[in-house]
Amino acid sequence: MATIELTSANFESEVLKSDVPVLVDFWASWCGPCKMLTPIVHQIAETAEGFKVGSVNVDDEQELAIRYGIQSIPCLIVFKNGEVANRSVGFIPKDKVLALLA
Repeated sequence: MATIELTSANFESEVLKSDVPVLVDFWASWCGPCKMLTPIVHQIAETAEGFKVGSVNVDDEQELAIRYGIQSIPCLIVFKNGEVANRSVGFIPKDKVLALLA
């Protein structure tokens, strides 16, 4: 499954009302560490089983970034049952990203 582009229009249906956990990558095009993490996130999305992967461009979706207190990027947040279950800020390797979902 591909990474879902999340916006304020689809965030509730894709993330908050999801029946499976959702890994959300908050990023920006000008962010160096984001550019390192994005391929890992896309790779995880391609093989995702039992969870979904989405991404939020913080420049385009400032309301979502503010709502979830995003002050540094990249920021990964795992949502389970509509609630924040886990969070990581900065670049982390693939195994640590997957550990967030555990």
